[in-house]
Amino acid sequence: MAADSEPESEVFEITDFTTASEWERFISKVEEVLNDWKLIGNSLGKPLEKGIFTSGTWEEKSDEIFFADFKFSVTHHYLVQESTDKEGKDELLEDVIPQSMQDLLCMNNDFPPRAHCLVRWYGLREFVVIAPAAHSDAVLSESKCNLLLSSVSIALGNTGCQVPLFVQIHHKWRRMYVGECQGPGVRTDFEMVHLRKVPNQYTHLSGLLDIFKSKIGCPLTPLPPVSIAIRFTYVLQDWQQYFWPQQPPDIDALVGGEVGGLEFGKLPFGACEDPISELHLATTWPHLTEGIIVDNDVYSDLDPIQAPHWSVRVRKAENPQCLLGDFVTEFFKICRRKESTDEILGRSAFEEEGKETADITHALSKLTEPASVPIHKLSVSNMVHTAKKKIRKHRGVEESPLNNDVLNTILLFLFPDAVSEKPLDVTTSTDNNYPPSESEDYNLYNQFKSAPSDSLTYKLALCLCMINFYHGGLKGVAHLWQEFVLEMRFRWENNFLIPGLASGPPDLRCCLLHQKLQMLNCCIERKKARDEGKKTSASDNVTNIYPGDAGKAGDHLGPDDLKETDKDKGEVGKSWDSWSDSEEEFFECLSDTEELKGNGQESGKKGGPKEMANLRPEGRLYQHGKLTLLHNGEPLYIPVTQEPAPMTEDLLEEQSEVLAKLGTSAEGAHLRARMQSACLLSDMESFKAANPGCSLEDFVRWYSPRDYVEEEVIDEKGNVVLKGELSARMKIPSNMWVEAWETAKPVPARRQRRLFDDTREAEKVLHYLAIQKPADLARHLLPSVIHAAVLKVKEEESLENISSVKKIIKQIISHSSKVLHFPNPEDKKLEEIIHQITNVEALIARARSLKAKFGTEKCEQEEEKEDLERFVSCLLEQPEVLVTGAGRGHAGRIIHKLFVNAQRAAAMTPPEEESKRMGSPEERRQNSVSDFPPPAGREFILRTTVPRPAPYSKALPQRMYSVLTKEDFRLAVKIIDGDV
Repeated sequence: MAADSEPESEVFEITDFTTASEWERFISKVEEVLNDWKLIGNSLGKPLEKGIFTSGTWEEKSDEIFFADFKFSVTHHYLVQESTDKEGKDELLEDVIPQSMQDLLCMNNDFPPRAHCLVRWYGLREFVVIAPAAHSDAVLSESKCNLLLSSVSIALGNTGCQVPLFVQIHHKWRRMYVGECQGPGVRTDFEMVHLRKVPNQYTHLSGLLDIFKSKIGCPLTPLPPVSIAIRFTYVLQDWQQYFWPQQPPDIDALVGGEVGGLEFGKLPFGACEDPISELHLATTWPHLTEGIIVDNDVYSDLDPIQAPHWSVRVRKAENPQCLLGDFVTEFFKICRRKESTDEILGRSAFEEEGKETADITHALSKLTEPASVPIHKLSVSNMVHTAKKKIRKHRGVEESPLNNDVLNTILLFLFPDAVSEKPLDVTTSTDNNYPPSESEDYNLYNQFKSAPSDSLTYKLALCLCMINFYHGGLKGVAHLWQEFVLEMRFRWENNFLIPGLASGPPDLRCCLLHQKLQMLNCCIERKKARDEGKKTSASDNVTNIYPGDAGKAGDHLGPDDLKETDKDKGEVGKSWDSWSDSEEEFFECLSDTEELKGNGQESGKKGGPKEMANLRPEGRLYQHGKLTLLHNGEPLYIPVTQEPAPMTEDLLEEQSEVLAKLGTSAEGAHLRARMQSACLLSDMESFKAANPGCSLEDFVRWYSPRDYVEEEVIDEKGNVVLKGELSARMKIPSNMWVEAWETAKPVPARRQRRLFDDTREAEKVLHYLAIQKPADLARHLLPSVIHAAVLKVKEEESLENISSVKKIIKQIISHSSKVLHFPNPEDKKLEEIIHQITNVEALIARARSLKAKFGTEKCEQEEEKEDLERFVSCLLEQPEVLVTGAGRGHAGRIIHKLFVNAQRAAAMTPPEEESKRMGSPEERRQNSVSDFPPPAGREFILRTTVPRPAPYSKALPQRMYSVLTKEDFRLAVKIIDGDV
């Protein structure tokens, strides 16, 4: 019984071998990805064209898979090509070797200048890579590498995929790959060797041939000939300083119209250092055969001068210091500062006099004890004069951020009318360097929302940019801005128009600061016209006082003129300054009031057209064609009206907000309509004054003809006459036009309350300017600075004529117009624009550097000059450029000379030795100093076609790529085995 009970006590376990392991799941995932990407079977493409690896389009697809909890990324790299017609070819393709094996013998793309490393090492047009997803992860152990390779092999066999599949092993910086490709009856193994130091026996071609022959293990004797392609790369780093044409700006230069070698208003341009750091010369022998050349540790036939192919690439300096980019970048940094002008310059410029000595005990006495203040001290000009005195008091001449010479030069540049007594025409530009007003460049300000390139705002932006970079930095900017604001105040008080601003209302297409200056100019223009008009009237009245002239003057004056003359006589002794200093200003005075009473206008408030018809007409401009008044048949006169108030975009926004806050109620809508009808009411009053006895219908016929509908009707006598009436919208009860007409009094424009109070608006603008911090100022002017930078780049590009730069400039303009057209653009987007401008500047600087090095301007023959310019242009736009004629062509001779000069400078060889090295190769070899330095990189591609693994196997292509540098040695072997 004991024996029978033993089996029952044992634990019985059953292993289910049908459950998939992690390894099997991984293989299944790989197969699934290959199926999803339709990489099953063989698909043959067209033969590879020369240079297609660089000029063609490469695309890639990625996916993620897991091996247990280890994540891998699977990426499919492929060259985009036209699909070929496969119909009727399926049977033929069954026994054809995979595309990657056929491409092995193609020599058209042996050394692509820009491609994936596996493309360069193995010559592939399509492949899949499995690599650890995380950058820090790596497959290091040999067992894991073999496991992954086994997975790849099984997945390729199960799916029938003929695309090479690689696995990345070791650390990613080593770029180590192993892979496999399977086809009908053939298999390709991709192997790789990577060493930090080159073994001595493999530093030349003969040693590499030994490796290749031993690796393919060909059973045939003698071995088929090996085809060889070789490329040596030489690096030129010492360009010699005289080859760089850009001179750094002279910071210590005297102002005298120039600062740092530049005139005010002109931005600098160019790189301060050579933007081309290295020139790489690749000498290639594309088709050699074993036995034709000798290259071992004792002797070499590989002379770069004798190489049949030369190609050149340039290495660009990383982030070269560029003047224009630095200018704009430094100005942009001001936008992030938070200090006010007073904080930057020290104490407030508008402190009260004697503040330093005031006793704290008398702090409240000013509130209780009246103090006599002289009237002349209340004027704004006196306040400004006092402010200037205090600025000088608190900030000595030697402490000023800007010295007087620099400041005066800038102010004369900004305000050229200050030189002559007679002001210049503010609507015309005095500088011929600006683009014509009809040109595309001139109208860029519309897109950038900056300011016209001949405007004061634009010049101010350039001056502040230069001051910030060369003279005093942020303090210099604050100082110049303070002086600018004081100049604006002076011009307002003394009726001097601001130069460099277009006449008319503010241009809403420009930046807000430009609009503010235009608004101030409008105020000055209105004030100046009003003051001059009053003084002219006063002088006329003084002339009319003489009895002998009074009758003569009266003979030539009409009713309106007599009326105005009578009015002006009562105003001779009045101070005209008071007209612009009143906050709530009316064009009414005592004489006007008496006159109104005399005209019966007091009773006209309640009277109708008959009472109004007794009034004398005032403020007529001219007679309106054939129109007559409907009631009395008098001619209809167009009145002198007030111009509508100009508005800047911030005022328009404020007005919109106020109107929106009134709500949608009937009362709010009515109030909104009344606020918007101020101009309408003014025009109605002017019309009533010019046309006594008129009606609303008369006004509508002139003001809005579409609202007066006329029809042909037959009167009592049978005659066809025109009968008119107001439109339907004018007949709506409580119509705003009817209410305004009933409210309007017959008052000419000259005696109405001003629609545009220039005094108040000017003070608002001046206050707005005074409170601007340097950061606010920089925000306002940055679009103008970017505008100027784009114009400068376009100007410099036109001298070089680089097609790629033209395209980039168009992209910059398009991008900038989108960013700058909206208020408060993001700093990141502004930095992108500045970075793009700097990149274009560096591109143009590179073009000039290369032209100087290759001496394009020194070529006497036009054909050679054109070839060199084309060569330089290609160097900028292409990754690698073929040198026509190799070392014997014109460009090749220049490159050879550059290397010789660099070698001579490195070895300190006297110039007379140079002629000895320019002889035959044998003579050059005997000299101690070579024309070229040791090659920085040597690349070899060895190919042959041999049967493997047995002598009777199908002959298949084999390939080995090798690269040797100072600290790197890599072998990439592609071995193909056929059926045994």
